[in-house]
Amino acid sequence: MTEIIKKGALFLMSEKCYDNYFLEHNFLHGRSPGGAFIPGIVIPIIFSLITVACFKALLSKGLGLAIIAGSVLVKVPQVMKILNSKSGEGINLMGVVLDLLAISFHLSYNFMHGYPFSAWGDSTFLAVQTVAIAALVIFFTGKRAQAALFVLGYLGLMFVLNSGLTPMKVLFTIQSCNIPILLVGKLSQAYTNYNAGSTGQLSAATVILMFVGSVARIFTSIQETGDTMIIVTFMASTFANGVILSQLIYYWYKPGPAVKEAKAKKAKTKKDD
Repeated sequence: MTEIIKKGALFLMSEKCYDNYFLEHNFLHGRSPGGAFIPGIVIPIIFSLITVACFKALLSKGLGLAIIAGSVLVKVPQVMKILNSKSGEGINLMGVVLDLLAISFHLSYNFMHGYPFSAWGDSTFLAVQTVAIAALVIFFTGKRAQAALFVLGYLGLMFVLNSGLTPMKVLFTIQSCNIPILLVGKLSQAYTNYNAGSTGQLSAATVILMFVGSVARIFTSIQETGDTMIIVTFMASTFANGVILSQLIYYWYKPGPAVKEAKAKKAKTKKDD
């Protein structure tokens, strides 16, 4: 039983942190070389740093796993909204495709670099759900064959990126392009919202979760990868998601074009009567 607990704990922390928490029972204070507890205010700096570093690493790992768990369903409300309405009204297809590319490039860059799954695992589930959204938007415009070809083309792209066929230098270059791709993709959706005066079929739950997840990913990326490119990418993602979230809040109580049109027709009918 102890061995099982240890294996589970080591999945979340390093051997040094495991010893610090489970063998030395050192949670809030440092421990002197002689083994006696010393109040945190006067502990030697090295022992204090170990405790803080372990806590930050554990928090980062926990956040990363929580984000991955949330990502399994984060875009499902959006998918369901499209399926229920049988329409992709208000959803900018170019924005969705660019978002999909940004997610996929990020996934491939991290996977091929060998970074911990907790640092990028959510990208796997986000990619699956985003390709579903794009395919559904295409499908409900009456282009069924194109929707199927889109999915097949995407699977081919992912094979090329993650099978070792793509050199690491190319992946680095692609990842560096992620920031403008991501910003153009997200902000094109924001522009569509602005022109329509509504967020259309955008799901509030999805928008909120995407914003919260991108904020948390800044911290986990600093802790688990230290990769400046990834950190800046998530900062850009947070900004773009924040713009869409602010629009969602702003347009929440404002009727969309379809509602306005229905009200206008109803008023005209009453006037004619």
